[in-house]
Amino acid sequence: MFPRPKYIDKLNKLRDKQIIKVLTGVRRSGKSTILKLYQEQLLKAGVKQEQIQVLNFEDLGLATITDYLKLYQYIDQRLIPDKMNYIFLDEIQDIPHFEKAIDSLFIKQNVDLYVTGSNAFMLSGELATLLAGRYIEIPVYPFSFKEFLASVPELSHQEAFNRYLERGGFPFATELEDENTYLSYIQGIINTVLVKDILARMQRGNTTLLEHIAAFLTDTNGNLITPTKVANVLSNNGVKATSATVMAYIKKLVDSYLFYRCDRYDIAGKKYLQINNKYYMVDPSLRRALLGQKRPNMGNRLEGIIYLELIRRGYEVYVGNLGKKEVDFVAIRDGIREYYQVSLTVQNEKTYQREIAPFLEIKDNYPKILLTEDPGSYDDNGISQVNVIDWLLK
Repeated sequence: MFPRPKYIDKLNKLRDKQIIKVLTGVRRSGKSTILKLYQEQLLKAGVKQEQIQVLNFEDLGLATITDYLKLYQYIDQRLIPDKMNYIFLDEIQDIPHFEKAIDSLFIKQNVDLYVTGSNAFMLSGELATLLAGRYIEIPVYPFSFKEFLASVPELSHQEAFNRYLERGGFPFATELEDENTYLSYIQGIINTVLVKDILARMQRGNTTLLEHIAAFLTDTNGNLITPTKVANVLSNNGVKATSATVMAYIKKLVDSYLFYRCDRYDIAGKKYLQINNKYYMVDPSLRRALLGQKRPNMGNRLEGIIYLELIRRGYEVYVGNLGKKEVDFVAIRDGIREYYQVSLTVQNEKTYQREIAPFLEIKDNYPKILLTEDPGSYDDNGISQVNVIDWLLK
C-alpha cells in the first residue's frame, strides 16, 4: 500500500469531528486502501481494534445486510460504550436507503463515520436531502504523476512520465509488469463500472451503445462535443442512438467518475456557458483499454493529465471562451483565476505565437501559464512557460 499523505492529512484534520467523511471516486482509485492506511494510523495512536468497525459491502460475508435497518442494528450492537467508535462503510451505495442508517449513527456522540462510494448516485436524492450539511466529500483519484513517480523510484522523471502517459495511475496497476495482465486489469475496472455502476441501475440498458459512447469520449478527449454530434457519429457508424439517449448515457459515465465534464467559461463576459462541453478521462489508461493501439492525439492526452491535476489541486476548471479563440483551461480557486494553455512543444516560433495569442487578448492580470514538454522555464511579458513535468511535481 503506497502512502497517500494528502488524503490521510485530510482525514486526520476531520478525526472525531461530528461530520461524515465521504470518499468518492472511480472504482480501484484507492479509496479502500486510504481507509486501511488510516485505520493503521488509528491503531498506532492507541485506538483499540474493537473500536473500529469495517464493513465492505462487496464482501459476500455481509450479504445478509440487505436494508438500512439491518445495517444500523449490525453496527449498533457492536458499538463500545463511552469510547469513540470508528465506523468505515465501504461501497455502501447498493444498500437501499443506507442514508437512514448513517443519519441514525451520525447523531450518536461516540461515532465517527467514514463512507466510500463509486457513484455520484450516493450523493444525490435522499442522501443530499437527509444529510445536508452533515457530510464532507473527499474526492479520490488514481495516482497523480507525483504519486506515480514515488511508486517507480528506479525510473528517471522523463521515463516515469512516458510510462504514466501510457499506463496511467490506477494504484494496483502500477505493480503489474506483464502487459496482458495490466490491460486485463484495466479492462476489468471499466467493465465493472459499465455493468455494475451504470447498467445495473438502468431498466433497459444497452451495453453496446454504452461501450461505444465511452470509446467515443475517450477518442475525442479534450474536444468540444454535443450529444447530437455523438449521436450522429455513432449512427453513421451503424450504432443508432438519439441525442437524448446519448446525453443520459454520458451523464451515467460522469456519475461513475469514469469521465469528467469540463464546461465553457466566457472570459470576456465572465459567465458560464452550457452549450458544448469537453470530457476528460479519469486516467490515461482508459485509452488503450477502450481504443487499443489507435494512434493518440498526444496534445489532447497531455491536456487530459493537466485537467485532472488541476481538479486534484482543488480548482474549478473550465474551457475558456474568448470570441473565436479558446484558452485550454480557466482554473478558479478562492476567487482567483489562472489561465492555462497546453502544448507538446512551442520550439517553433509560429506555434508559440499561436498558443499565446488568446493570452494576449485577456485584459486582466491573473496568471497566464503555458505548459509544454520543452525543457526550461521562461517568463515573457507576464506569460510563464513551464515544463509540464516540473509543474506536475510542484
